[in-house]
Amino acid sequence: MDAALQQESEKLARSWMRHDEAMLRDYLVADVEDPRLNTQSILTRHFLAFSLFADKFQPLADAELAFGAAMNWLLATAKKAGHEDALAGIAYALQRGADNAEGFDLPPFVRTIFRALPQNIAGQTVPNYLEIVLRETRFANGEPMLPSSALAMFQRLWTSALAAEPASGATVIEPACGSANDYRFLESYGFTRLIDYAGFDLCEKNVANARRLFPQARFATGNVFAIGAADSAFDLGFVHDLFEHLSPAGMDTAVRELCRVTRRAMCVHFFNMDETEDDAIRPVEEYHWNTLSVERMRERFAEHGFTTQALHIGSFLRWRVGCDQTHNPHAYTFVLGRE
Repeated sequence: MDAALQQESEKLARSWMRHDEAMLRDYLVADVEDPRLNTQSILTRHFLAFSLFADKFQPLADAELAFGAAMNWLLATAKKAGHEDALAGIAYALQRGADNAEGFDLPPFVRTIFRALPQNIAGQTVPNYLEIVLRETRFANGEPMLPSSALAMFQRLWTSALAAEPASGATVIEPACGSANDYRFLESYGFTRLIDYAGFDLCEKNVANARRLFPQARFATGNVFAIGAADSAFDLGFVHDLFEHLSPAGMDTAVRELCRVTRRAMCVHFFNMDETEDDAIRPVEEYHWNTLSVERMRERFAEHGFTTQALHIGSFLRWRVGCDQTHNPHAYTFVLGRE
């Protein structure tokens, strides 16, 4: 690794190490980032399911995608409502087929989902989680606390669906794994039993958190600029929200390394991307906060033999679920495969 990338690594590590371990453990698994309802975390799980089992679990994946969109709408609506009575009014309006409830618009996709629930998927029942959330959400200092029974609904469904599947032996790498942010849900949803996972992070506090949570799993301190693995060591890879924080040289190197160690396919998530000609590079203190170009990132991966299916998350949800609302209009996901 050259001196400039070494210096960039040290700055990135410092930017994360200044936070305490409890904050690093909790902040990316709450609210709209909660992997149980965050669309990009849901897509990570679906990427693994489709990579291992083709379209065997397509109906369950479709139902979970609708669940994520509906739950994000419920979370945003509950924040605006501020108390249980308003949620009870929304539940009543949905039951009556109304398109609004005392000033709260009820989008068509929400009304469609409400009418379709409960539903049966491969012998499993998906209850009316909209009704459950509207009935059981409580507030603390004006902030909604969605019921765990609803949040964990697809955890139960996936665990049951995957229970009979044998371990695949597929090797999976996750750079910038944080404090096992997504791994903890891969584990609770029944996926980690099926794969041979390895995660690494530049921040030692994140790695310490991950190891405390999952001492049986493989977590290491590591650098995406120089991944400590042989060429094609992993069948699959996924990464969340990394490249926006890197310099142009850092992005090129990280893409090269991720492509070098991944044999089959990757799922790469971005939180700040646009349909622009080139990246907008913005250094911020000890790291970057870039707006990345879809085409430029596509070219980077193509240079190393990967083709890209680029999903704009807002457009994807509109197409698949009919949802016109997303908390981040700049979120994209790349699903990449070897040419």
